[in-house]
Amino acid sequence: MIHSADIREWRNRDVIDPKGRKIGALEAVYVDTTTDTPTMATVRTGLPTRHRLVFVPVDEATLGPGYVKVAHSKGLVKKAPSMGMDDVLPAEREEEVFKHYDQPYEPGAGHGRRLARR
Repeated sequence: MIHSADIREWRNRDVIDPKGRKIGALEAVYVDTTTDTPTMATVRTGLPTRHRLVFVPVDEATLGPGYVKVAHSKGLVKKAPSMGMDDVLPAEREEEVFKHYDQPYEPGAGHGRRLARR
């Protein structure tokens, strides 16, 4: 299990899929607002002049020297809901991210955000 205390060390690490193929660089980690555990990460992908951020679950991620290996294929991650480098994920799009990975979705406490950036 990955602990919240390790999150600061993840930024800019390569994100790779189970076959070792590089997906992009880790930009930020999002925690579940009800449990404060790392749940999703955004990965910087695309050309240097056209970067975008895609979401990927980190519940089964493993850390290695200089990389974070996620449990999902590069192709699936690249097709995940995305946003621009300076954008914020609207609360109404959170469910779309979870559904892309066939994960159940419930809003956070008080029907608020489920994901919070760390």
